[in-house]
Amino acid sequence: MRLKIGDNVKVISGSDKGQFGKITRVSKEAVIVEGINIKTKHIKPTTREKSGELVQQEAPIHISNVMLCDSENVASRFRVVKTGKTKERFSKKTGKKID
Repeated sequence: MRLKIGDNVKVISGSDKGQFGKITRVSKEAVIVEGINIKTKHIKPTTREKSGELVQQEAPIHISNVMLCDSENVASRFRVVKTGKTKERFSKKTGKKID
């Protein structure tokens, strides 16, 4: 997995296509992007005193449906260059370092 928490990404397919956001959580094949792919969840009341509610939360997006952006929000593929013991990511379109 080359995407990390805090990366800026662009959604390239789905109902939120073209929107930009920041990754808040990463799992094996999906990411959760801040403010993107909002779904409504119905929650049942747990006791008689409490009432049920509707909660809006961000749903996961498959990693193939997002594209990493550099500091200027230019979405492109990226390459990983190993320099010594560290790995750095560079945008293929602009050549700028991502991070």
